[in-house]
Amino acid sequence: MDSASTHAYDVVRTAPRALATEAVHAGRDDLARQGLHAPPIDLSTTYPSYDSRAEAARIDAFATDGADPEGPPIYGRLGNPTVARFETALARLEGTEASVAFASGMAALSAVLLARSAMGLRHVVAVRPLYGCSDHLLTAGLLGTEVTWTDPAGITDALRPDTGLVMVESPANPTLAEVDLRAVAHACGSVPLLADNTFATPVLQRPAEQGARLVLHSATKYLGGHGDVMAGVVACDEEFAGRLRQVRFATGGVLHPLAGYLLLRGLSTLPVRVRAASATAAELAARLAADPRVARVHYPRIGGAMIAFEVHDDPHAVIAGVRLVTPAVSLGSVDTLIQHPASISHRIVDADDRRGAGVSDRLLRMSVGLEDVEDLWADLDRALGERPPAPGARRELREALAETGSASPAV
Repeated sequence: MDSASTHAYDVVRTAPRALATEAVHAGRDDLARQGLHAPPIDLSTTYPSYDSRAEAARIDAFATDGADPEGPPIYGRLGNPTVARFETALARLEGTEASVAFASGMAALSAVLLARSAMGLRHVVAVRPLYGCSDHLLTAGLLGTEVTWTDPAGITDALRPDTGLVMVESPANPTLAEVDLRAVAHACGSVPLLADNTFATPVLQRPAEQGARLVLHSATKYLGGHGDVMAGVVACDEEFAGRLRQVRFATGGVLHPLAGYLLLRGLSTLPVRVRAASATAAELAARLAADPRVARVHYPRIGGAMIAFEVHDDPHAVIAGVRLVTPAVSLGSVDTLIQHPASISHRIVDADDRRGAGVSDRLLRMSVGLEDVEDLWADLDRALGERPPAPGARRELREALAETGSASPAV
């Protein structure tokens, strides 16, 4: 087989297909005609070439616009065939021209900021809450950026001539607050909207269809889906993808081929996993909302497998009390995880900013997995502690104590 037919960048374009079909087949369209069923893992860091003049021409072309070099691979930092399969698949799922994968979600966000800063556009407008480390990266100005925090209604007024980006999460981490992406994109005008779609995934929403020019994922989460791979990816148009590839080449934030393989495998079950976990999450959210030990439940209108809830008593006791649910940071795995954002994922955010964004000290965030709903509820019910007596039971207890002359406890 020649290199053109085996190269992962050689994408077979087909008629529009359903999301579930794309999840299984995108990035794999060329396998059957190569006599393959499972995607191969290409672990090479470098690739032989006896035509150094042609190599020079391809590298010059990459330096010009960041387009994928035509022909066989050159070097692992320029691109990898296994990773390219995942990039092709994710772009198809998000409905964009391209996507560019990175070693982590934060590496992906950093590349976006660097690409815009290189154009003299260092100002970012952002809506809280964001993932805690995203918030910190913007607030601290570690990459030379300056941020203006606002609510969705204030985006237009916050824009400046040097604004390079508007950033939102919807549903947001960890409160699951939602924004109208189409309205926000309109408010951005010519400034690109970056929508973090980690919680929703393309199964529940495709921000590019609502006007977002950049779609960010911590691929560590639902795209991988099994808690065993760390990655980030930005879905966008081909022009911006070229800039991101150039930043990735210069900074070295590349995705390992094995991670690319695991992500491609994870995408094949993404719709099934998200829909099954979402059904369980909706049931748990309803039970938590009716539970007197829970002060408030946050669950997005679009659904999903994430739940946030505030308890009346000590949230740390709930974390310590679970046995089936795993008390750990991260989300999107096949098993259910719970964490206390004020202590872990959003600890790095200033306490006043954190609380102002709705991240209270009693808030817990739960990523619902694929376990049976009754087993999960039994574990949560136990971890939430003793149920308070119902109002009618309190009144009956007081009357009974009054008849016996006993002192009335504080019930």
